[in-house]
Amino acid sequence: MTPRANRVPRILQITVMALVAVCTVQVCWWLYDEHHYAVEKVTQLQSAYAQQAAAARTLLAAGVPVKRVQALLPLVQLTPDGARIKPAVEHALLAQEHLRIVQFAWEGGFFLLALVACIVVIARALRAEALAMIEQDNFLAMVSHQFKTPLASLQLSLETLTMRTLSDEQTRSLTDRMLMDVARMEGMVSRILESARLDRGRVELQHEPVDLAGAVRRTTAAVEERAAQAHIAIRTEVDPGLEVLADPMALDVILRNLLDNALAAVVPMGGGSIVFSGRRIADTIELAVRDSGVGFKSTDATRLFEKFRRLQPGGGSYHGTGLGLYIVQRLMHLMGGRVSAESAGIGHGARFVLRWPAAPGGEQPALDVHPS
Repeated sequence: MTPRANRVPRILQITVMALVAVCTVQVCWWLYDEHHYAVEKVTQLQSAYAQQAAAARTLLAAGVPVKRVQALLPLVQLTPDGARIKPAVEHALLAQEHLRIVQFAWEGGFFLLALVACIVVIARALRAEALAMIEQDNFLAMVSHQFKTPLASLQLSLETLTMRTLSDEQTRSLTDRMLMDVARMEGMVSRILESARLDRGRVELQHEPVDLAGAVRRTTAAVEERAAQAHIAIRTEVDPGLEVLADPMALDVILRNLLDNALAAVVPMGGGSIVFSGRRIADTIELAVRDSGVGFKSTDATRLFEKFRRLQPGGGSYHGTGLGLYIVQRLMHLMGGRVSAESAGIGHGARFVLRWPAAPGGEQPALDVHPS
């Protein structure tokens, strides 16, 4: 979608919001005018009735019989001291004034509430759109940078292979570097495509028993060499026989993204450890991924799973699209599971916990009562 096409809905929203604001001002003016009209109308009637009372006093002073005056002016109460408007008439006027003001207040209040609600909804939509545009711009800039780095590395390696005569060991080293650059770009493209498919609902997941320990072993085996080079130790402490109801491919994606996230958090620390621990609690299978990385603020625990969110609390630079944890949360939700994150603070590592329904008929070891 072009920038011009992007601006059209925004201009329409701003125009509608301006019209709603004008309508709000108009309703406020209408309320004020109607209140003023009701008060003025009652004041005019009170003045007219006061004139009738004055006329009654004049007629009485002129010697007109009381009965004649009462017949001519039925709203006037004649007393030995003179004449005044009947109290019932005054009460009726005040009651009518109060009734009209209350009626206008309710009607105007309803319209004001509806208009204010429209303004709030449109304002939130504009704010959400603005934030989305900022996140998308940041995402495009980040992706461009992340693709540029491995492409430059690939170009340099290819130029080196073309222009120089290298030994077998040097050729192997350059080939390994090129393969790593290609794998890095492939990982970024895969995350972007997976995120797009999840957003469009084009994902059909299976629910079948999957051996959790085996899935963890496959995931960790793929990065053992890379982790060793970064001085990162990966351990698995998953109880045997644990089976979760999940889609095998989706489970691999979840574990891979969590492991990549843990590696990215530990690398800036110059090395450390990542531990996978799995257990069964009643009818739930729990898998925790604990790392000794940069950690995060406790207030950021939920923000980590937002789309394009990339927190770097340790100040280090690491590769990522801001989509990995978002994909994890979406896939867990689609499989009927849930994911949470916790950390003691910056520099104290992090712990991500996955929970699924246990596969029926699986082994049920003794209940672990330690807090999760």
